[in-house]
Parts: sequence; structure tokens; C-alpha cells
Amino acid sequence: MPTEAKRKEIDSLAEKVRASGAIYIVEYRGLTVSRSTAVRKTIRTVNGEMKVTKNTFMRIAMRESGLPTADEIDSGPNAYVFAYGDVSATARALRDFAKEKGNEAFVIKGGVMGSSILTKDQVMAIADLPTKEVMLARFLGTLNGPIRSFVTVLSGPARGLVTVLSQIKEQKEKAA
Repeated sequence: MPTEAKRKEIDSLAEKVRASGAIYIVEYRGLTVSRSTAVRKTIRTVNGEMKVTKNTFMRIAMRESGLPTADEIDSGPNAYVFAYGDVSATARALRDFAKEKGNEAFVIKGGVMGSSILTKDQVMAIADLPTKEVMLARFLGTLNGPIRSFVTVLSGPARGLVTVLSQIKEQKEKAA
């Protein structure tokens, strides 16, 4: 039977799990305090949060939230990164931090998104996705294409009429 303090920790984790779009599992063993602070700050800038907790607590919180547990990748000392906003921005921040010189101890192990367990390669693929703004711009461009073409086709006869009328005017001016 868990103590009241443990129960509060599990409930807090379950709230974070339910509020996040994805949870990334990273290994931080060997990071200096300053590097650990830097990664936390980087994650906060993209609307995420990094939490170091017991794997057992996290498994219970995920189970209670209806998510699968990542038993095969959550062994050892882990930190859990909760992506509250743009999931790809958080993954991109983790990837970029792990690539920096001096951060070799920071290892992305995988994650959980929806009802799927993500491998490291899948997390990297998510990090490679364009930003939300770029995807929206591409989508709007795709929507505007047919509308723009339709307007051009509709304006063709009117433009032709204006051209014919201006040519008739020029001919009458020359004749006069």
C-alpha cells in the first residue's frame, strides 16, 4: 500500500501524463548540473517539462491514465519529458540538445504518444517534422491553389471583354 506522499506523487504524474501530447524518455546519467539545468530551460521554452521520478511511479501513473507502459525502454535512471504544446518542437529541442558537444550523456530512449510506444528512431522522425506554423502555411497554400485558379478562370472572360473593348476604342480613334 503506497504512503500518502507516494500517492500524491503518482497523482501528480498522472495529471501531467493526461495533459501532455507525448512523453519522451531520456537518460540523463552523467550530465552535469549546469547541463541538466540547460536542458530543462530548453524544454520549458517549447512548452514542455522534464521530471525525474521513479520508473515504478511513472508506470503506475501511465497505467492509471490508460496509456501503455514503456517497460522495455524505461530501465535505469530516467527523466520523463512531457510535451504539453507542439510535440515535434519538444522532440526537436531534445534532439538538438543531445547533438550538442558535451551532451553525450543525454540519450533519448523513446517515448509514448497516444496508445503507441515510440522508439528512438520514431522520436527522431517526429523531431524532423516541420513546425506547426510551416505545416499550416503549406496547408493554406494547398487550399488557396484551386481557389486562385478558379478566380483566374472566372476573370478570363471579363478580361477578354475589356481587351476587345479597348481594341475597338483604339480602332475608332485611328479611324477618326
